[in-house]
Amino acid sequence: MSYIKPNEFVQTMIDAGENKVMMSTRDTILRAVMGGAILAIAVAVAITAAVQTGLAIVGALVFPVGFVVLNLMGFDLLTAMFALAPLALFDKRANITKSAILRNWLLVALGNLIGAVAVAFLVALTFTMNFSVEPGAVGQAFIKASTARSLGFAEHGIDGWITVFVKGILCNWMVCLGVVGSMTSKSVGGKTLAMWFPIFIFFALVFEHAVVNMYLFPLGMMLGAEFTIMDWLTWNQLPVTLGNIVGGLVFTGMALYVTHAKTLPAKQV
Repeated sequence: MSYIKPNEFVQTMIDAGENKVMMSTRDTILRAVMGGAILAIAVAVAITAAVQTGLAIVGALVFPVGFVVLNLMGFDLLTAMFALAPLALFDKRANITKSAILRNWLLVALGNLIGAVAVAFLVALTFTMNFSVEPGAVGQAFIKASTARSLGFAEHGIDGWITVFVKGILCNWMVCLGVVGSMTSKSVGGKTLAMWFPIFIFFALVFEHAVVNMYLFPLGMMLGAEFTIMDWLTWNQLPVTLGNIVGGLVFTGMALYVTHAKTLPAKQV
């Protein structure tokens, strides 16, 4: 599968972070819109598969297809930028500043949101015959999931908020390993396998992903779920995003950077 060693692919991570931060506003937003849109389609496929088979694990097995496609096409997710963009700053690359990284995160977040909400509207339309009938089993599954992951956590107060935050950490640890996985091989087959496994883990364990939730909650509301935008933001999107930053930056980006880009000399015995 043309495996690339860690000390090599970590340099690719740093280069990718630098390139993403320095990218034009147009390209940053466009690639983020497409990334959010394709991920949203993947969620729809995964939930449909789970409902049709009655097995949630089938949905988890199917979901990574969207992640693979968007990465092979060179599109971007906010969660990946949490790991990659800061590495260029740590490595002291020219013109990479904290404000430049923040700009990248905001633009990618905006693009992901636009893509995810646009697909949510299109999918809601197909689930309801142009909003003229009640959604079927798959639509009801989205209503149930979005309600449970907002009001369900709200019922537990601060304990629910902390739980969502930790789910966000664990999620983006796995997701960013998937991002890095695409850099560990020179072949499409190798890249696909390396991406598939950690993405399967995050979805199977129902961890929380900021971009997935940019689709899940708007779709739930469009289909008739009874929670508010503030419920979504307070009890899910905010803690998930914070958790995703920690999971991507600390557990994946910094961990790999410190040990493979800044390897210490071997201990003399």
